[in-house]
Amino acid sequence: MRYANYNDCGSGSRRGRGWGAMNGQKIARAFAAAAFEGAKAKRRARVFRRGELRLVLLHLISQEPRHGYDLIQQIEELTGGHYAPSPGIVYPTLTLMADMDLIDEQADDGGKKIYSITDAGTSLLADEEKHLSDILSRLEGIAQMDRASDGASIRRATSNLKSAIRIRLADEEKGSEKILDVAAIIDEAASKIERLK
Repeated sequence: MRYANYNDCGSGSRRGRGWGAMNGQKIARAFAAAAFEGAKAKRRARVFRRGELRLVLLHLISQEPRHGYDLIQQIEELTGGHYAPSPGIVYPTLTLMADMDLIDEQADDGGKKIYSITDAGTSLLADEEKHLSDILSRLEGIAQMDRASDGASIRRATSNLKSAIRIRLADEEKGSEKILDVAAIIDEAASKIERLK
């Protein structure tokens, strides 16, 4: 199988375009928005750009050989429990990484796959050290979402907002003026929160 290069892993001109260490809080706000916008919003709150999950997985495997489910748990820990990639994303990524000779997969005593880093993977990590550092800082920003605020009061406030929206718009038809007005109020509140110093 032929692969053009390792640019998918985050190297090249895509790196650093507005995705530095400060964006963890922006992603955290997207997750907070998902509390009252539902699963669709969660899907829009992208934690990783193309190839970045692969780089984080490689970093974790470089620390010690790991199983797939362990990698999922480690990423969840890195984000303070706010995000865990699905097995449907992680396992195909690991298979691709093995095909690219970045990792080696073996069966453990129980017959489950365990992944270890190869020389090519170690070399790639060295090349991508700065990019990886930016990604890990971003994940730390997500993890700090609860520490940066009173998590209980924020959850109470978002729950109140959610209830108010449901009660006020229960009988409204799609596209009504009232729905547009409520959306504008929420957008304005979000904008004010973003501008807080």
